[in-house]
Amino acid sequence: MKFKQIFHKVIQILFPLAIGVILLWYLYRNQDLSEIMQVVKKGVRYDIIFLSLFFGLAANTIRGLRWGMLIDSLGKRVERKNAVFAVWGNYAINMVFPRVGEIWRCGVMSKYEKIPFATLLGTLFVDRIMDTLVVSLLTLCLCVFNISFFRNFFAENPPVIIETLYTLLSSVWTYVGIILPALIFWFVFAKLKHLSVVKKIIGIFRNIWEGFKSLWKIEHKAHFVIQTLLLWGGYFLYFYITFFAFDFTKDLGIRIGLIAFVMSSIGVAVPVQGGIGVWHFMVISTLVTFGVDVSDAGAFAMVIFAIQTMWVVLVGLLGIVALPIANKGHETPV
Repeated sequence: MKFKQIFHKVIQILFPLAIGVILLWYLYRNQDLSEIMQVVKKGVRYDIIFLSLFFGLAANTIRGLRWGMLIDSLGKRVERKNAVFAVWGNYAINMVFPRVGEIWRCGVMSKYEKIPFATLLGTLFVDRIMDTLVVSLLTLCLCVFNISFFRNFFAENPPVIIETLYTLLSSVWTYVGIILPALIFWFVFAKLKHLSVVKKIIGIFRNIWEGFKSLWKIEHKAHFVIQTLLLWGGYFLYFYITFFAFDFTKDLGIRIGLIAFVMSSIGVAVPVQGGIGVWHFMVISTLVTFGVDVSDAGAFAMVIFAIQTMWVVLVGLLGIVALPIANKGHETPV
């Protein structure tokens, strides 16, 4: 059993990482690495990049504060420092286990704040839905006002995702895969709800729904909206300020910076450690579309991703270490 668990963990780490690394190799295989290293050594204002890191830290801190507001709406005020440290740690863990950081975040808050894990999971869904909504709205606006960019982007980069979706939608097995689980789900919860295990599962779903309803229970909804705007404003500056660290991107302007930011955000959403490979592809392809040399675009993506990843891990480890120290003497017995 132990071997199976270890094997499963290793697969969880290596499979998505392998996909990212293969994509990374594909992107850089034909590039002149000597030109990229020349930019890395002499063509970067690292002081500007380091300045941008604090906007990323501020954004993740605001995310923690906003999450605390969601949890408060459930009827129990939580320690803001716990929510902030948990969010910091969340991102560090995701660098090893994609999307596991979110589960850890809920687990550690449940431990220190004595709130049911499933309820916290509901608030996390709200947190992520808001992110999806913001990125979707930004993408929609950019599509409307920058249609030529997206036309060129998909012309130069085959729309594999769209082709895959078309294949899935035209296959009968896709619909079987949707309808069959739905029928099983209905049968279990409609006909077997008297069983104790089903009752427990129903209880978990109810707790998740309670957490999900937290958005409607927030007393100061305007504060939530303001924090959301500040959160994404911070993420944008975290990315856009780095444009001024390179001669070939500093004059591109805020419009192109916003397009590159949205494309990079879509890349990060892919369940690969830190979006490695996918993030690089989105950023490099976008910059090249706007006339940046492919080697320069490769150098930009390489430098920014490496520094921001190290920063996220460093701050995340700080959050993980700080949590038990900040809650010394208040831990819930296991």
